[in-house]
Amino acid sequence: MAIQKSTPAVDGVHAFKLPDVGEGLIEAELLTWYVKPGDEVKDGQMICEIETAKAVVELPCPYSGTVKELFAAEGETVEVGTVIITVDDGTGGSGGGTAEADTGAETEEREKPLVGYGEKAASTQRRPRRRPAATAPTPAAPAPRPAPAPTPEPAAPAAPVRSEGRPLAKPPVRKLAKDLGIDLATVSPTGKDGIITRDDVHAAVEAVRAPETAPAVETPVETDRSAREQRIPIKGVRKHTAAAMVNSAFTAPHVTEFLQVDVTRTMKAVARLRERPDFADVKVSPLLLVAKALLMAIRRHPGINASWDEENQEIVVKNYVNLGIAAATERGLVVPNIKDAESKTLPELAASLKRLTETARAGKTGPADMSGGTITITNVGVFGVDAGTPIINPGEAAILAFGQIRDMPWVHKGELKIRKVTTLSLSFDHRLVDGELGSKVLRDIGTALEDPELTALAWG
Repeated sequence: MAIQKSTPAVDGVHAFKLPDVGEGLIEAELLTWYVKPGDEVKDGQMICEIETAKAVVELPCPYSGTVKELFAAEGETVEVGTVIITVDDGTGGSGGGTAEADTGAETEEREKPLVGYGEKAASTQRRPRRRPAATAPTPAAPAPRPAPAPTPEPAAPAAPVRSEGRPLAKPPVRKLAKDLGIDLATVSPTGKDGIITRDDVHAAVEAVRAPETAPAVETPVETDRSAREQRIPIKGVRKHTAAAMVNSAFTAPHVTEFLQVDVTRTMKAVARLRERPDFADVKVSPLLLVAKALLMAIRRHPGINASWDEENQEIVVKNYVNLGIAAATERGLVVPNIKDAESKTLPELAASLKRLTETARAGKTGPADMSGGTITITNVGVFGVDAGTPIINPGEAAILAFGQIRDMPWVHKGELKIRKVTTLSLSFDHRLVDGELGSKVLRDIGTALEDPELTALAWG
């Protein structure tokens, strides 16, 4: 990842701002710092891990030198363009101190309270500017000088508790408060210049946990309920997914069709493929043959692999298939896709599915892997679900849901037998896919799964 060195050094100290990692996003959550103040870093060295709205990304440092200060705590959401770290390249003069952290940029000075810098001279420099403002009517006259001494003025020390309305606390203290569920605005600071310390946060926790003196029957219902609730911030991948699904559901008119399919022969084909040498290093599952069946259906009906261009009022039919596979991860739903899936052999498709799944489970799916999808499969069967009405990914025309495979009574060759049966659900955008096209695609997928070997021979 290329990082632009856009911030000039002041006294040899470089301020590194959170960059836009190429996705047009406005914020990211800082997950893990790999460095700490005093560490030596080199240009290109990975210094932290962030989670954007689409993926987890490692950020390289664009400078070499010594880490001066970290300006964001782990778990904190930071806006793009905010300084997150300063690095001293050792070429500056002796005028360090807080001037180094300032980086000489007035806009960065105003951003400091958003992150929490702890004890800084900047916080005490603002109050002297406010005091003259309070006595502005007679600033030049000698007589009003006693005015700052009256008793109302000592109340000013309370001001350090806030910096532009935000409590003062160092990043580790902010993270501690967040982990313990404590709102820093409710904490009484005891540190120098109104800084909230770790002891202050722990004291606030003890105050919350202290037993009520009033009878239990008088405890408000709201208090008891909140103690049994968990609040999870909506951010990162989950935030992006929610916005995308809402946009899709209320933009594209969804239609969903269902088809039950006898996949007994598909399961036998899976067992035979697992014994072949060219599949020895990959996982062969029914999903592989479902993906192949969808690709074969797209070749017969390319209109299902399209998108709606609202600006130009056009339907864009794709002559390539970037096959998306929905994957549930700890950070939420991600949909990486296999580029040019239509050109891959079955072993190559199996290898791509394995790589995609392992990367997603490890939380390392990159933005490039999740962009440019043309059609998607979601395997709800792994959760023991028969069927569903999947929501189309924005920019695509359809999504196929693959349900669990169950033993069911089925009429086979005129006799009632127990067969392997699954349910397929195809949701499509009715603006560009009509009922006939959607039905033909679903029917062809079902036909391919009923007899995959015969279908492969007939359709080539």
